[in-house]
Amino acid sequence: MKTITDYNLLLPSDMLFSIRQIDEIKLIKEAMLKKLIYNREIEVVKIGKKNFISRLSLIAYLEANTIPLETNK
Repeated sequence: MKTITDYNLLLPSDMLFSIRQIDEIKLIKEAMLKKLIYNREIEVVKIGKKNFISRLSLIAYLEANTIPLETNK
């Protein structure tokens, strides 16, 4: 099944997001993002000591974890 959510329209057009930015737009909580990073479930760009997540990685993660609606009811 194909999802109907278009994350390209929903997410700001920034190239890299900090963990705090993703938390502030109420997409994924900071603690959950840290778990995803620790478990290597989401791709991270490390600059110095800070972790950033690219828009493409964030969209890929969201699409992979989106449960589509059942349309044949």
